[in-house]
Amino acid sequence: MSRTPHPSYDCTEGCSVEAALSVIGGKWKGTILYRLHTDGTLRFNQIRRILPDMSQRTLTAQLRALEAAGIILRTVYPEVPPRVEYRLTDYGKTLAPVLTALKEWGDGFKQEQAHRE
Repeated sequence: MSRTPHPSYDCTEGCSVEAALSVIGGKWKGTILYRLHTDGTLRFNQIRRILPDMSQRTLTAQLRALEAAGIILRTVYPEVPPRVEYRLTDYGKTLAPVLTALKEWGDGFKQEQAHRE
């Protein structure tokens, strides 16, 4: 059973971590954000190719959630067929050091796991 996050995030000092993870946490959001950070602007189908194991429905939901949080910007161009691009907002770009630190930590974790095998 999943736990409902605190709506006001005023419970303890750690609630700020909970607030951050409620926005960027989950299986795919971190990867989406990292790729937008490293690659810049990406089209929907480019993201799908980068993350082939994610369904189109899930990708749409993750992108909408990040857009609603003000982390990414969705731009639709009035063309046929429509072109939709995603990029980090200025506020989303403030995640750059966090994303870089997570990648570095993940690299070390993968190495540690490989040594344990």
